[in-house]
Amino acid sequence: MGFELSFIALAIIVLGLLVSSFRILREYERGVVFQLGRFWQVKGPGLILLIPVIQQMVRVDLRTVVLDVLPQDVITRDNVSVKVNAVVYFRVLDPQKAIIQVEDFLVATSQLAQTTLRAVLGKHELDELLAEREQLNLDIRQVLDAQTDAWGLKVA
Repeated sequence: MGFELSFIALAIIVLGLLVSSFRILREYERGVVFQLGRFWQVKGPGLILLIPVIQQMVRVDLRTVVLDVLPQDVITRDNVSVKVNAVVYFRVLDPQKAIIQVEDFLVATSQLAQTTLRAVLGKHELDELLAEREQLNLDIRQVLDAQTDAWGLKVA
């Protein structure tokens, strides 16, 4: 009786580990797999088999992210205070870099966008901000893209 219960308990545990080791990644997702804490490989999409306890996986969404930047108070070169809103579009090109190179790429991109917005717009006068919006957008995008390239991101 005791042996049968032990066998049933062991079978349930093994079955639970087997079921928990399968993951399904959608077409727009990739999984960054770590083996004993070290990067192993990027997997997906499809059915992924992980070794329980030995391997962990972090899901990364490859779709374009629309990031609403908080309104920023910017002081222009002619000392006029302006409140500016912005939206940043970006996507992950390299899941490994996005997970390993920066702690949280969403928060980091948001903070970088805020500081870049203040820095770029602060170099111009109010008249230039109103007249040259497209050029300012291009300048901000280039600065953001250059900085986020090391994180495996592409700003659009």
